[in-house]
Formats: sequence, structure tokens, C-alpha cells
Amino acid sequence: MARIYPFRALRYDPARVPMGDVVTQPYDKISPEMQQRYYDASPYNLIRVILGKKDPADTEESSVYTRAAESLTAWRKDRILLEEAEPALYGYAQTYKVPGTEEIRERRGFIALGHLYDYADKVVYRHEQTFPKHKSDRMSLFKATRTYCEQIYMLYSDPAFTAEKLIFGAGKNGTDTTPADLAITDEYGVVHRVWKLTDPTLINLIVTAMADKKLIIADGHHRYETSVAYAKERSAQLRLPLGQPRDEDEKLSPGHLPVPAFPEAAMMMTFVNMDAPGITILPTHRVVFGLDQFDTEAFLTRAEEFFDIEPLVTADLEPLVVSGAVAFIAVARDGNHLLKAKPAAIAAALKDISPRQAQLDVVQLHRIVLERLVGLTAASITNAENIRYVREAEDAVAQVRSSAANIAFFIRPVTLDQLRDISLSGDVMPQKSTDFYPKLLSGLAIYALD
Repeated sequence: MARIYPFRALRYDPARVPMGDVVTQPYDKISPEMQQRYYDASPYNLIRVILGKKDPADTEESSVYTRAAESLTAWRKDRILLEEAEPALYGYAQTYKVPGTEEIRERRGFIALGHLYDYADKVVYRHEQTFPKHKSDRMSLFKATRTYCEQIYMLYSDPAFTAEKLIFGAGKNGTDTTPADLAITDEYGVVHRVWKLTDPTLINLIVTAMADKKLIIADGHHRYETSVAYAKERSAQLRLPLGQPRDEDEKLSPGHLPVPAFPEAAMMMTFVNMDAPGITILPTHRVVFGLDQFDTEAFLTRAEEFFDIEPLVTADLEPLVVSGAVAFIAVARDGNHLLKAKPAAIAAALKDISPRQAQLDVVQLHRIVLERLVGLTAASITNAENIRYVREAEDAVAQVRSSAANIAFFIRPVTLDQLRDISLSGDVMPQKSTDFYPKLLSGLAIYALD
């Protein structure tokens, strides 16, 4: 069962700091330019914790991780961060314009603690592989701070919209009947709203509604896997079973709220219903760089075994949108080409994996294009040695045209149905297969273990 818990969050005091100056995008979406902008915005910006600046003189005793812990300690002492008086869940809505369109969507969910399960328990499912070095970095930060400043983005299915009805109290015209406690507009124009929910009866209704749900990680695989590893470590140290709740019978009375068996057994998550409108998945394009012997003509000759190839005048995404089948756009310094998959040739080349995986654009891009045709090894891709992942097609084109890259490949986004099928079947896609938009803001709520 999926166990969730209310918690007494640390939250910035809006009377002491402007909230828009202290929150950030998730750590793995922060460029060096964004990092500096966050540093300049406020001495209390969360960047100093989640992605602090490194110093060449850093040592084990004085490092980016120890400075993160010192910042949190100082902010709590100075009451920049205040602990809530009572346990709560937090409704969370994001209103945004879909990139590249004029369409306005709203994604709704709620922030709570979620119990940490091993994938083998078949409660939490992943959908893509991870990068080892990212997990090592997050483990070092977490051990130093013992604090969750960012949320995992979790998906679940509930066609009845139970949590949404309980949290947002939507009226007949679809508007919220309860005003938000906090509203922030981020640098992408996304409006983030938060509702604090402290009523024990309401919380327990949501806890009960979530009990039979399977959870799929949308964003945060590295942090989740790091947290599970640390929870197992602490479970052994404390001699407390990770999978066993503190309340043996798990029967909730209206005034009683569930708690983790020990603090490390749960982490902060935002839960979003896959059956509700408002979810957007963007493509993540691939840029290949650092290859001394790359030749576009030779690449296209090899590609003819697996793809029908059409030259393109411009590196526009429209041919992908209308292709109707698996296809990629290859952008090289000496031309652009549409690669349309030959199903029989692809199936023969990918017969070692499940048909469910083999039909995915992103799997064909990695296994056929990047490994077979470009010549990257699976290990080099895992270690991100010759590949960059970018959201904006214009950025990828600029890297190729400026000779900062050999070639770029544009890809269609994974669909929500594909993600659901892959995850719940136990399969996984390559790293960076999805880009959920918008990202969850970091700093809206913080879970401190101590």
C-alpha cells in the first residue's frame, strides 16, 4: 500500500523575506547563469542549500555540503525558516502556458511525505534510468543537511478525483472555493499556489484515498533512489524495519494522524493524479559532441538500413509532429534530415528487448541511432560523456552551428500512456526520456529530519 503522512514543514517566513526571491527551480534544471541569479536575489535563497557554489579550496571539513548545512542551521536560528505548529498536507496548483503554444493549463496535486519503498515492493515504479554521479552528489548533500528541500513528483491514478475534490473544493464554475495561502509567479511565468491543510479528518480522508494507489516517479529518480538507500542504511542502524509502519494496525481515527516509523523512512513528494487534466510532457532532445571522426555523409549511409531519409531545408520540428510514426530529425553542420523508421529493420535489431520498449521513439534513438549509427557506447551515454540533453530545439541547433557539437537529434515527447505502460510493466526507458513541465518549485515546504 502507498502510505503518506502529514508533516510539520519548515517554511520561509514571508514577513522576513519575499517568497519570490528565495524559491528556485529543481537543482538539475539550474544552469550556471540561473545559479548566479538566485545567489544575487537573496542571501536566503535556497540555491545555497540545493546547489551551492563549489570552491577550489574545498575540503571534506569545509565543502559545498557543509555550507549547505550551515545555511539551514543559521536560517532556522534566525527564524527565516519557521516550523509549522501542526502537521499538514499542502494543496499545490500550477497554472501555466504550454511552451510553444497559447494554451493555458493547470496542474493540481498535493505535497505530503511519502513512504520510501524499494522498487521490488511494487508500490513505487520508475520510468527511466539514472546517472550514478548524480545520486552520489545528492547522497552527500542529504547526509550533511538531513533535510528535504525539494519534492519528488509522483503520479497516481484516481478517476474519481478524490483528493482534488477534498483539497480544492472546486465550485460549479470550476473555480476554487478556498483562497490559496501563497501565490508565486516564477521566471517562466508559471503561477504556483499553495493551500495549507491541517484538519485531521480531511487529512485522514486523503491518506485513506491514497492507500491502494501505485505510484510512478515522474521527476526525481535520483533523489528517490538516494533516499531509499539512506532509509535502508538508517533502518539497519536503528534496527527498525523500513516497511513496517509505527502504527501496527494502521487504523486511523478522526483525530489521529499517521507518522513514519522513523524520520528517514519517508521523503517529501508532490502527488499528481494522471487522470486529471493539466499534465504536460515535453521532448528532451539529444546533442552529440566531442567526436573527432564524425562524418555526416557516412552517418546517413549507415542510417539507410533502419530509416527512410529525407533532406530538410530547415531544422523545424513540424515534420516530427505530422510524421505519425517513429521519426527523428538529425541536425548537422552540413544539413538537416528527417529519419523515418523502417519497422521491420528496427524490430529485428531490437529483438533482445520487450516489444513495449522497442516501439518507443526514445529507445530507438538510443539503441539504434546513438549506439549503432553514431558509435556511442551504452556506458558513455550513462556517464554523459559525449551527449547533452536539451529542452529547446533552438539551443541544440545553435550548438551544432557553432561547432560546439557534432550533431543533434530532435525527438517527439513520450506520451503519458506510454510512460504508464512502461513503468507498471517493470520496464525502464533511457535517461532523460521525459521532461515534465512545469517543474515543482523548491522551497515551498521543507522536511527537516532533525
